[in-house]
Amino acid sequence: MIFSATAAFRKVTDISPEMLAKMNIKGLILDVDNTLTTHDNPQPADGVVKWIYNMRENGIKMIIVSNNHPPRVQPFAELLGLNFVCEGRKPLTKGYRQAIRQLGLNADNVAAVGDQIFTDILGANLTGIKSFYVAPIKYEETAFFKFKRTMEIPFIPKKFVNRENR
Repeated sequence: MIFSATAAFRKVTDISPEMLAKMNIKGLILDVDNTLTTHDNPQPADGVVKWIYNMRENGIKMIIVSNNHPPRVQPFAELLGLNFVCEGRKPLTKGYRQAIRQLGLNADNVAAVGDQIFTDILGANLTGIKSFYVAPIKYEETAFFKFKRTMEIPFIPKKFVNRENR
C-alpha cells in the first residue's frame, strides 16, 4: 500500500548496519525534523552523531532530503558531514531521485527514513524505494501538524523493529 512503510523504528538509531545489509540497502535518504533532531533544532538528537559515524564505518552512504529551505538544512547537514537536497518537495519524487543520483546507487539499494507518512513514506513509495518510518522525536504543537498527525494514525505501523527483534 502506498502509505505503508517497509519497516518501522522507534528512533533512527535503531536502524542497524546489519539489518541494512540483510535488506541489501547501501544508502539512506534521511529526513531532518523529528527524524534526526526536533523541529528547528540546530543540534542532532542524542546518539545521532555516533549513529552516522557507525553507518559510515559500515559503508552506508547517506544524504539528507528535506522540504525545508537552505538556511535550515545546510548548517545541519554540514554539522553531520552529509550532502543534502533542500526544498525536496516531498512527497513528490524529484528530491528523492536527485538524492539517489548523488548517492550513486541503484534505487533497489536505497531506503528513505522519516517520521511523516504523507511526505517521507509516501514519497519513498512513489519513488520505488524502501521506506523506513521512525516515530517522531517530539510532536509539533501547531494546528496544521496536529491535524496531519491525526490523519496519519490509521497508517502508523503497529510493529516496530528494535534492538531486541532485529
